[in-house]
Amino acid sequence: MTGAALLLVLRLISPGRAWLATRQGTDVYLFLTGMMLLSELARREGVFDWLAARAEAAARGSPRRLFALVYVVGILVTVFLSNDATAVVLTPAVLAAVRRARVEPLPYLFACAFIANAASFVLPISNPANLVVYGAELPALAAWLRIFALPSVLAIAATFGMLFWIWRPSLTAARLNPLSATTASSLTPAGTIAAWGLCGAACILILCSAAGISLGWPACVTGFALVAFQPSRVPVTLRGVSWGVIPLVAGLFVIVESLRSTGALDAASTLFASLAHLSPLVASLSASFGVASLSNLINNLPAGLLTADVVRSSPGPAYLRHALLIGVDLGPNLSVTGSLATILWLIALRRDNERVSAWTFLKAGALVMPPALLLATAALVLTASH
Repeated sequence: MTGAALLLVLRLISPGRAWLATRQGTDVYLFLTGMMLLSELARREGVFDWLAARAEAAARGSPRRLFALVYVVGILVTVFLSNDATAVVLTPAVLAAVRRARVEPLPYLFACAFIANAASFVLPISNPANLVVYGAELPALAAWLRIFALPSVLAIAATFGMLFWIWRPSLTAARLNPLSATTASSLTPAGTIAAWGLCGAACILILCSAAGISLGWPACVTGFALVAFQPSRVPVTLRGVSWGVIPLVAGLFVIVESLRSTGALDAASTLFASLAHLSPLVASLSASFGVASLSNLINNLPAGLLTADVVRSSPGPAYLRHALLIGVDLGPNLSVTGSLATILWLIALRRDNERVSAWTFLKAGALVMPPALLLATAALVLTASH
């Protein structure tokens, strides 16, 4: 927002253009609001603590089994509540569970961080960046699954395999604290209502996606409705939402709009158009790895906005846009600066006095991200060719 304000003060963008740019993100703001409300309500009612405790109990003392269960829970949360929910809400619950188990926490925390991005293109609702890249042209659910089902499966599997290989010494060295392998506590009545409400909200959003309806209003209305269902929880839930995310995204829309007058987007459009002359595999890999690199330099939300603008100004083969989406979603697994979800994950850990350095993340990301992105992009080309 400071950057957007400076652009206005320095007259590098007019107030009218800034307002129009801000309005372009309406659907994204509404979607983020709804998903943050749903995630915060679930957190306050202990739904994520319950999920982590159930995984801990089901592991029956095996670190490897607990790692796999945490990964599966992360997939479910990411797919149906977005990657930000996995990073912000599930991660603290998992950290509490592994501390009770008295095991090395990093493998399980890294599982949360990496699956938040690796599973974020399973469904349109799995990542706000999906709405940013496609905008009003977001594919309906059936078309989305046809395009991204196989790439998602391969990205999730490759990420799991590499993470397990990296952390195998910690996952095979010792067993969990026996005291932790007890029956997980039950949800409170309010928590049960919140859990069923989340399932209902996910079904509504999936149905809207299947019908080709924009996801912003359904997500926002569903979120407020579920919070209002328990009036006593409304004030504390509203206070717990990270509302600063909304002006952050609005500021990004303004900044990207200002880039149009610099000619930077024209150069990017020319480069994008040149990809259409290459073979589908080479073009798709160039697009996905190129935008993945850009996402790690400037974060994937502005990279997604730039991508959307370039595609609108220089239309190319559909598979190239899909490859760019995979790069925007999966590419940020390289570094902590790659996505908003990873930054929020890092902040959540620091609040609980758990430190992860950028170098530690980069060392893991350099091994995990490239093979997953390579397989997902190759699968996309294979799907497109059929």
